[in-house]
Amino acid sequence: MQQLNEILSLVDSWIGGSQWFVFLLVGTGIFFTVYLKFPQVRYFRHAVRVLGGKYDAADHPGDTSHFQALSTALSGTIGTGNIAGVALAIHLGGPPAIFWMLVTAFVGMTTKMVEVTLSHKYREKTADGTMAGGPMYYMKNRLRLPWLAAIFAIATICSSFGTGSLPQINSISNAMFANLGINHIITGAVLSVVMGLIIIGGIKRIALVSSRLVPFMSVIYVIVAFSVLIYNYNNIIPSICAIFGNILSGTAATGGFLGASVAFALNRGVNRGLFSNEAGQGSAPIAHAAARTEEPVSEGMVALLEPFIDTIVICFFTGLVLLSSGAWNEKHDNMFQQADLYVLNGAYSEQNASDREAVAAFILKKQDLSLFSGQIPVQDGKIESADVTIIHARSFAEAIIVKEADKPFTGQLSVDKGRVSLSTPDGGKLHIHGKSLLHSAPLSSEAFKKGFFGEWGKYVIPFSLLLFAFTTAVAWSYYGDRAVTYLWGNKYVKYYHIIYVIAFFIASFTDTTIIWTFSGIAIAMMAIPNLIGILFLHREVKLLVKEYWAKVKSLERK
Repeated sequence: MQQLNEILSLVDSWIGGSQWFVFLLVGTGIFFTVYLKFPQVRYFRHAVRVLGGKYDAADHPGDTSHFQALSTALSGTIGTGNIAGVALAIHLGGPPAIFWMLVTAFVGMTTKMVEVTLSHKYREKTADGTMAGGPMYYMKNRLRLPWLAAIFAIATICSSFGTGSLPQINSISNAMFANLGINHIITGAVLSVVMGLIIIGGIKRIALVSSRLVPFMSVIYVIVAFSVLIYNYNNIIPSICAIFGNILSGTAATGGFLGASVAFALNRGVNRGLFSNEAGQGSAPIAHAAARTEEPVSEGMVALLEPFIDTIVICFFTGLVLLSSGAWNEKHDNMFQQADLYVLNGAYSEQNASDREAVAAFILKKQDLSLFSGQIPVQDGKIESADVTIIHARSFAEAIIVKEADKPFTGQLSVDKGRVSLSTPDGGKLHIHGKSLLHSAPLSSEAFKKGFFGEWGKYVIPFSLLLFAFTTAVAWSYYGDRAVTYLWGNKYVKYYHIIYVIAFFIASFTDTTIIWTFSGIAIAMMAIPNLIGILFLHREVKLLVKEYWAKVKSLERK
C-alpha cells in the first residue's frame, strides 16, 4: 500500500499536484472572467431568477427542471470536498489554503457557466429517449475531435470512481466507525444496496432524490456550523486574519502544525477547491445537459451558482469552524494510518527549536533527513528505542502504543527507509495508536465537538457525510453512465453500474490516503482536455452569451 501510494503521489505531482495544472485551471477561469466581463457578478441575480423558474416552459426538450439539474450537479459537488477536503487542505497548506479555495470558486463560477453552456448546446438524445451531454459532445460535434472526446469520456469513467464511488464511501465509513463504532464493511454493504436501487431509476430518480436531499442537508449543515462559530466567536476574527493575512508569507508553525509554504497552500487550495466545486472538470455539464430548456446559456447561468453555494458558502463555513475551534493544530488520539506514518533516524524533539525547524523543512520538502531502516524493539506496546522519531500526519507523534488484536504488542517493529511494516512474522496485524494531528473527516468531527453541542457535535459529520457524500456518489454514477453511453452505447451501462456498486463497497474499507491521492489524479485527467476545449471555443461562448442576453432584454421589455 505504501509503495502504491508513493507511485500515485509521484504521478499526482506531475499532473494535479503540479504548478502548471494550477495555472491552467485558475488561468482559464481568470481569462473567461475578464473576457466575459465578470459574469459571476453581472449575471448573479439573473441566474437566481432562472433557477426560480421564471423562464421555464413545459414543452422545452429535456428530462429535468433547472432546479433538479442544479440539485443533481450540487449533489455531485457537495460531498467529502466540503468536509474532509477542506480539512485536508488546511492540514496540508494551512489557513491560506482556504483563500485559494475561494479564489478558485470565484473564477470557477465563470468556468462552470462556460462549460455547461457549450455542453448543453451540443447535447444529443439517446436511443432510450433521454438526453446525453457533456464536454465529450462539444468535442465531437463542434471541435470535430472524437479522439479528445474519447479521452475525456474515459477520464470521466475513471473520475466516477476516483471522485464519486471511492472517496465518498471511504469518508462515510470512516466517520461512522470513528463516531458510532459501526464496522466499515457493514456501512459499505448497506449503502451499496441503497445505491443500486437509486441508480437503476436513471436520471429522473437521481434528480428527484437530489432535489429533496440537497437543500435540506445544506441548510442543516450551515446552521450547525454557525452554532460552532457563535460558541467560538472570539476566534472568528483571528481565523479570518489567518486565512487572508498569510497569503504571501505562508503559515508559521503553531501548536502541533509544523507550517506550510505559500506554494503548497496555493497548490492544495486550488486542488481541493476543484475537488469541491469541480469547476472546469467537466462533470457538472453532464447533469445540466438533462435540463429542460432551449437556451444553453440559461442553463449556464444556473450552473454559475454552483461554486458559490458549494465553496464560497459551505466550504468557507467549514474552514472557519476548523480554524476557530482550534482543532486543526491540536494533537488528538488517533489510530495511525500506514501511508501517513514514517520513522526518522535520530531523536528529534518538538520542544527544541532547531529540531522542529529541521523536521518542518523535511515535511515541506525543503531539506532531507535520514530515514530509519531496521528493527525497533517494542515492549508492552511501548517503543523502547530512543534513537528514532515517529512522524504521523505531518506532526511529531506522541503517546505511541503498538497493539496486536487490541492487546499491547511485544516484539520488533520492522522499518524500511522510514516506512513501517504493520505485519508480524507470524502473519498478525499491528495497529499503532497515539496523538498526532488529524485531517479529513476525523478533523472535522473533532472541530464540531467544540461548540454548543459538545460531544454530540461529532455526530454532525457522520450524518452530513452520509447525506453529502452518498448523494455525490449517486450523481457520479450518472456521469459515468453517460460516458459509457457515449463510448459504447446504452447496453453497456448496466455492467458499469454493477462495477460501480462493487467498487463503492470495496472502498468502504480501503486506505484513505491512497484513495485521496488517486482522486487527485482522476480529477486532473478529466479537467485538462475540458479546459483546453473551452479555451478553443471562447469566441463562440461570447457570441452565445451576447445573443442570449439580447433575447432576455427583449422578453423583459414585453
